[in-house]
Amino acid sequence: MKCTLPTQLILLALIGCTFSMSLKAQPLVIAHRGASGYLPEHTLAAKALAHAMGADYIEQDVVLTADGVPIVLHDIYLESTTDVEQVFPERARADGRYYAIDFSLAEIKQLSAHERTNREAGNQRRAVYPDRYPLQVPFLPVPTLEEEILLIAGLDASRERRTGLYIELKAPNFHLREGQDMAAAILSVLERTGYAALSEQVFLQCFDDATLRSLKSKTDLPLIQLIAENDWGEDSNVDYDALRSDSGLDDIATYADGIGPWIMQLYLGRDDNGKARTTDLVERAHARGLVVHPYTIRQDQLPPGIDTIDALHNILFVQLKVDGAFTDFPDLTRQFIDQPPAQQ
Repeated sequence: MKCTLPTQLILLALIGCTFSMSLKAQPLVIAHRGASGYLPEHTLAAKALAHAMGADYIEQDVVLTADGVPIVLHDIYLESTTDVEQVFPERARADGRYYAIDFSLAEIKQLSAHERTNREAGNQRRAVYPDRYPLQVPFLPVPTLEEEILLIAGLDASRERRTGLYIELKAPNFHLREGQDMAAAILSVLERTGYAALSEQVFLQCFDDATLRSLKSKTDLPLIQLIAENDWGEDSNVDYDALRSDSGLDDIATYADGIGPWIMQLYLGRDDNGKARTTDLVERAHARGLVVHPYTIRQDQLPPGIDTIDALHNILFVQLKVDGAFTDFPDLTRQFIDQPPAQQ
């Protein structure tokens, strides 16, 4: 499926603001999978709500279909966030998982997206965040990357805003083993829609350093090295502990423009006096000219020792001075940044 972004949409989106999004004085509000605290992640409805809530950037996790189309989906699997088990019950691989890359775009479009679930005893699925959007309302399709760009550009035009894309290449090595070049597919969409030239309006992020090193010679868009924990099983041979060292940050600065660490790599809990204990990762990254965009702020899943979302906001934005953060609740993060309360 191809969409062509009308020239007038690009032009209107470009004149919404004149500043560089990546160099704003205020920290960036990055809508994590859209306004996913309120609507199912990575649906166009969640992205539209994030836009209305004033997100500076809206995140797109991208995987590929069997016919090589970039779709917006956090996992390489479909069963956690769609009804694929009901629509195509015989299409699981031997490991029981339903891989997006085994389905054509036409088949993907037969699915409905829903709140993220985990499988429990008795083969039943339960919402990971039970107080979010009800599982019983599965009417939202899985979008392509191009469809989402059309939506965001259209909203930028009608609302006279300039909203950035924050695209993650999910499991690029898995895709290469399956015969698909994810980076090439994404760059092609960005070229078609005019966003490949908008370095002030697009970030590309990935957990795999080799993918980012390769991208550096193919695009002028800013690159973000995501930092996981070594035991998470990311599709990469990266030593994430080493990446957080001084020599690791020195290396990152040769091919990327910033880092995306897990919040728990910045915040270590409270000391005996109740004071937040933090690492010096942000300071060391800033010393090397790297921006820092940690993940993920969730009002309904706060780190240990933090009682409110604004207490977490305060640690990240006031105490640590991060340059932006991924948030499931872009309205609450927007409100804090625009009117920060007194330091806690």
